[in-house]
Amino acid sequence: MTEVVLYHHVQGLTEGVRSFADELRQAGHTVHAPDMFDGRTFDTIEEGMAFAREAGFGALAERGVATAECLGPAAVYAGFSFGVMVAQQLAQTRPDARGALLMYACLPISEFGDAWPNGVSVQVHGKDADPFFAEDLEAAQALVDSTDRADLFLYPGDEHLFADPSLPAYDAAAAALLTERVLAFLDRIPVS
Repeated sequence: MTEVVLYHHVQGLTEGVRSFADELRQAGHTVHAPDMFDGRTFDTIEEGMAFAREAGFGALAERGVATAECLGPAAVYAGFSFGVMVAQQLAQTRPDARGALLMYACLPISEFGDAWPNGVSVQVHGKDADPFFAEDLEAAQALVDSTDRADLFLYPGDEHLFADPSLPAYDAAAAALLTERVLAFLDRIPVS
C-alpha cells in the first residue's frame, strides 16, 4: 500500500496521534510517526507552543525533515497543525513525494517554492470556525485553486485538534469523516 510519514501537532506525539497512525496501518499502509519533541507531550496548545518557541521552530522542523531523509522514497507526507510545516515542506521539495495530507493548517505555497509540484495530490482539512485554521484558510484556498490535484474539506465547528481522541477538542463525527477521506486518498495513490 502507501508509505506515510505522519508529523504530530504542537501537543506532541499524543496517544490520539498514535491511534490515527494505527488506523492507517490497520488499513494496510506503512506509517512512520516521528517524535519531534523527544517524548514530550503537553496538556494545552499554549504549553506546546511555549516549548516549540524555546526549542526553536526551525530546529524542530529540521528533526522532522531529517527523519524523512532516513526513510524510503515515494512517501505521502502528513501533518497535524504544527506538523504541517514539515509535511508541506517535504511534499513541495522532495522529488519523490507522492502526496500530502495537511490537517488543521496550510502554509502559503511560496514558503517552499513557486508552485505546487505537478503530480502531487493534496488534501487540506480544517474546521470552518477554528481561529487557528482561519489564519491559514486563504493559503489553503489558494493551494486548491492552483492545482486540480487538491481538495479542501471544511468541517463545522471551532475545535482545532478535532481528530485527536486523546484531547478535549475531539469531535468523533468530524474525525471519522476526516479518517474516511484520508483513507480514500491513500487508496488512490498508485502503487510504485
